[in-house]
Amino acid sequence: MALSPAVAPPRSPPTQSTSGSAAAIRVLVADDSAVVRGLVARWIGEAGFTLVGTASNGRIAIEMIAKHDPDVVLLDIEMPELDGTTALPRMLAMSPSVQVVMMSTLTTRNADISLKCLALGAVDYIAKPESSRGVTTSDVFRAELIERVRVFGAARTRSRRPASAPTVHPAASAAPVAAPAAHPAPAAPRPATPFTLRPKVRNRTSPRALLIGSSTGGPRAVGEMLEGIGAAALRRLPVLIVQHMPPIFTAVFAEHLTTRTGIKAAEGKSDERIEPGRIYVAPGGRHMGLVAGPNGPTIKLTDGPPVNFCRPAVDVLFKDAAVVFGAATATVILTGMGSDGTNGARALTEAGGPVLAQDEATSTVWGMPGSVARAGLAEAVLPLSELATALRAMITGQPA
Repeated sequence: MALSPAVAPPRSPPTQSTSGSAAAIRVLVADDSAVVRGLVARWIGEAGFTLVGTASNGRIAIEMIAKHDPDVVLLDIEMPELDGTTALPRMLAMSPSVQVVMMSTLTTRNADISLKCLALGAVDYIAKPESSRGVTTSDVFRAELIERVRVFGAARTRSRRPASAPTVHPAASAAPVAAPAAHPAPAAPRPATPFTLRPKVRNRTSPRALLIGSSTGGPRAVGEMLEGIGAAALRRLPVLIVQHMPPIFTAVFAEHLTTRTGIKAAEGKSDERIEPGRIYVAPGGRHMGLVAGPNGPTIKLTDGPPVNFCRPAVDVLFKDAAVVFGAATATVILTGMGSDGTNGARALTEAGGPVLAQDEATSTVWGMPGSVARAGLAEAVLPLSELATALRAMITGQPA
């Protein structure tokens, strides 16, 4: 997840490493700017993590991975001799479980490269201020960076422990959770987290909209899931997505979805009437909601305060959708930090709509879907590939 510079990142409880100490998390910083390297190295130390080294280009970073085996690499995109995009696949070939977070400034080109790096195996990206002074003074950039090191570093250190099966407490009328399917999630297996399933809705109303909320790891998960649902089903209804991203990134993300799904995707616009066969992405830095109108629901964009420390926020879209569509929705919460989407999911379930959540094993971070699952709001918690199958069945009315 990356946010606009004006919005603080969602807060979540500190994640402990297997040793119970942040010092167990080993970090490598690769950036061609000496100022950035120095500042980030200082922040890493002040947060209690172990800095194994800094590198001014990708070649040096690869050498350091071989020597120090870091848990997290903070990797700049633009570097001399060997840039981050070229270095990334070599790093992952050398150390498949290393958690690589891309750092890039807010340009259309860098947004495009960052999203491509996620497809290559990077776990996330951070929007970096354009100037050295901006890096020095940006509390948001520092908070985002430290949070990612904490979360992804803990995931890497947990990889040395054997995975255990999830503990599920199905409601009386709910089916048990299916076994996780194989999925190339970048993070390691997670420990089991108990949750309770919500009873499935009987005589379900046909959905008039597909709602998606996601954050960290979301760009790859959203694209993969929509591709799995298939264009034929997606043409039957509008798809509305809130992915925590800064401006510029959301527009590029929409372009990637158009290419991947064959369905026209774009940032939502104020007063735009939503139509079947279209994908609407909440623009970075603005909340996207819905309003019921005489000619059908329209998009409402606002610049209100952050919700759950996020703008755009999933809760804003979900709560409006509960009013506008009632039970006629299909909703899914995908990978992401924090708990954004839980309150909106509650409003949707109270209106009679079904909510699905991505499972822990295939999530990059099981924050948002885990919050929904633990609140007992999800009627199913499934691997990413099975979410696509379940949603296609809801949309088409055909058995999964």
